[in-house]
Amino acid sequence: MIIPISGFSQTTIISGIAPGAEGRLIRLIVPGDLITFVEKDLSQANIDTAGKFTFSVELKTPVYAGLTIDFHRTDLYLEPGKTYSLRFAPMNYKVTTEVNPLIQSQNIQILKLSSDADDVNFFIQQFNILYNNFLLQNFNALYRDRNKAVLDTFRSTIVTSFRNTKNFYFGTYIRYKLAGLEQLAQVGGTPQIAKKYFMDSPILYENTEYMDFFNQFFSKYLTVTSKATRLTDFQKMIITAGSYPSMMKALAQDTVLRKPQLRELVMLKNLMEMFNMPGYNQESILSLLETISKETKYDNNKVVAEDMIKFLTHLRAGTPAPEFTLQDRYREKLSLKDLKGKPVVLNFWTTYCQGCLTEMDLLKPICDKYKDRISFVSISADNQFEKMVYFVSMKKDFTWRFLHIGDQMQLLKDYDVRTYPLFVIIDEQGNIYKYPAEMPSTGLEATLEKMVSK
Repeated sequence: MIIPISGFSQTTIISGIAPGAEGRLIRLIVPGDLITFVEKDLSQANIDTAGKFTFSVELKTPVYAGLTIDFHRTDLYLEPGKTYSLRFAPMNYKVTTEVNPLIQSQNIQILKLSSDADDVNFFIQQFNILYNNFLLQNFNALYRDRNKAVLDTFRSTIVTSFRNTKNFYFGTYIRYKLAGLEQLAQVGGTPQIAKKYFMDSPILYENTEYMDFFNQFFSKYLTVTSKATRLTDFQKMIITAGSYPSMMKALAQDTVLRKPQLRELVMLKNLMEMFNMPGYNQESILSLLETISKETKYDNNKVVAEDMIKFLTHLRAGTPAPEFTLQDRYREKLSLKDLKGKPVVLNFWTTYCQGCLTEMDLLKPICDKYKDRISFVSISADNQFEKMVYFVSMKKDFTWRFLHIGDQMQLLKDYDVRTYPLFVIIDEQGNIYKYPAEMPSTGLEATLEKMVSK
């Protein structure tokens, strides 16, 4: 989580009631940065039998946070030193079919959020209602007609509506939300908007609207928008030695980027976009990001660079496989780290999935052949532990390890499980070898043979 270098931590308390989620795990997560949105756990708690939960965390700045139960989520803003009391709408968290977090996730509705009178969530909610209604009614006037008077009137309305609000985070939120409207209406050119909102202002890494405007304004800035760098051969520069100082020097030609900290952050933003653009060498971009993470003078840019590496290499061959600790059929815990020393064939499945059952029948002879050299692990995503146990008890010849997902639904997101079955091969050091791997019916054995024959 990005925080200012200076400042004191203050205790923030979040408590609440989640009807229907009794006995489940609730996680408090924050984005590590507001460019990649790589999530980081801030805290977690067990919801008791009355549906109650509580967190206590140390914060230095306001943060945009998420509360997740299984793969369902709600978002809110948290400020240092404040106490929040929440009540969620009743919800059925008991999934009766096979679990796909990318399809079945729902927004958890907050029925009540109690804090002090200066709560930023209340102000943002009220402002967003006004903003959305204004944009809905005046989009053409702004985008097509470039009607600056309409925008000025709305700005005056906002100033009047929130004239007694002294919350700094909210004031910045409004400023950069309105900046987006200025850009939409082309009130000023790129240099004028940049000077007003970036060149003469500090970088507000933790403010969602500052960073949202930053992400919009500087998207493809180096390759499309900037006249000063448009003819620069970034493809060639990235693969040469000393690319970090060379790029910083090249970008300094653009007066918008005269501040080194902003220039470096814009470079990071554009490197992430270049990663999947034709003609750019991905390994060289990753190497450059690694250099920036080690050599930057700015701690917040270091966090962004490190998160970009994680984001761009997630489940890529050679990167650490997401860790887990789950229960087997005997309720004994097994962690991925316990299996280091041998390659691991991991597959996600459910008893509802006929294709999963067919593939496991085909997996058996492969397991028998390689069981002394490779560990085989099948993770059941069934909603009930007993379903997995019953299935395995009926399949006496399935002798490899079976684990149950339990309340670790985040694992399905960690491995980006979009469909069942999913096979993954992990090497003996615990790194991804192949994702997704072939299924037994489509060439898994050939890949394993090649792997163990090296």
